[in-house]
Amino acid sequence: MIHVHELTKNYSDLRRGQFEALKGISFHARSGQIFGLLGPNGAGKTTALRILSTVLRPSSGSATVDGFDVITQSAQVRRQIGFMSANTAVYDRMTGWEMVEYFGRLHGIPREELSERMESLFERLKMNDTRDVLGAKMSTGMKQKVSVARAVVHDPPVLIFDEATSGLDVLVARALLETVAELRDGGKCIVYSTHIMREAEKLCDRIAILHRGTILTEGTLEEVRERHGQHDIEELFFQLISQHDQQSLEHFLSR
Repeated sequence: MIHVHELTKNYSDLRRGQFEALKGISFHARSGQIFGLLGPNGAGKTTALRILSTVLRPSSGSATVDGFDVITQSAQVRRQIGFMSANTAVYDRMTGWEMVEYFGRLHGIPREELSERMESLFERLKMNDTRDVLGAKMSTGMKQKVSVARAVVHDPPVLIFDEATSGLDVLVARALLETVAELRDGGKCIVYSTHIMREAEKLCDRIAILHRGTILTEGTLEEVRERHGQHDIEELFFQLISQHDQQSLEHFLSR
């Protein structure tokens, strides 16, 4: 469903010169699976997901979504995905219903079909009590639900969640995680980025730990635990990052 091969992204920085946000990462994600992209802030998670959603162009390498190339077939890729992040904006002067309807129309869904789909979606996400609330008056949790609804209204086979629970209270975050799991069980291919290890353990079928643009390890949770001899994912996370930073420092000093 998603195939990423040797993907790189370079930026020009006035202070640091050429900066490598991604250094040739590769991974695969399948239907009915949540692939967790784990890493601290600045690891390159958002860069990778923005490339998959066609917002950014990679410097080299390739990525396909449901068989469509993110560079040469970007319009087709956008039809296959729903994208949500903690920074997804909500329009102040539109209600939740109007906003989801607007995005459904952008995807070309016929009005009658869209109305039926939205009724089902608002019931599923428990949004009917707040469907007429303006964006300016929504709580953070309400905004996140609207963001989920507009990401899935066109029923895409691939969903991308970038730090989706950031800033949410524990109850809203729990509800969002349950929704993500339900979407996976419905056959969606989901890429889920986070730096919260508890979320990864609860949700993800496979994970990749990303640090400074490099994937340090990848596999199922059990494969990763067995490979590195560490059952606690949080401890494993810190262990791999510390080892990588130490190796990078030694390489730098040896030059």
